[in-house]
Amino acid sequence: MFHCQKTSAFTAFFAECFLLIATFCAFPVAAAADELTPREQAFTQQMENCVLVGTFTVDGQNDSDPLKPERYEIESAVKASGDLWVFTVRIKYGKLDTKLPVTVPLLWAGETPMVSLTNASIPGLGEGFSARVLFHEDRYAGTWQHGKVGGHMFGRIEKAKATAPGEKKTQTDSTDKQGSGN
Repeated sequence: MFHCQKTSAFTAFFAECFLLIATFCAFPVAAAADELTPREQAFTQQMENCVLVGTFTVDGQNDSDPLKPERYEIESAVKASGDLWVFTVRIKYGKLDTKLPVTVPLLWAGETPMVSLTNASIPGLGEGFSARVLFHEDRYAGTWQHGKVGGHMFGRIEKAKATAPGEKKTQTDSTDKQGSGN
């Protein structure tokens, strides 16, 4: 959901937002399952052990293939308090390959959940990161922005493939978004 102008766009944006919010937000105790509304329960189940598989664009980038592949692993999404949700995600960014709990604002348009970030600052990576990403049935779609560079993102929400005990997950082959360098 995030774009780093000179490196991986979507991967960086997603990782940066998660790292930013994780840095600045205390992780409140998660809401009990019986305290969730039906739409919150459905979203929690949808995000459990899923992979976002899709494409992203970079506005104004003139190349032969405007759609670039993206892939993100989500272990869980749990409501913390109010509009804050803790996503446990696997982040692959540069040499970093780790699983992190990340707190993000999640708003609702009726029954449709939306991650909503506005001009977020990411320590060590910059500021001005924004995103709106909607999740509906087995699809996600949205926009991302980092400074003057932005684009669209969309794809499918798939259940992660199970791995054998002791086997390391290898299902994420993130492709970095290349920014325009502006």
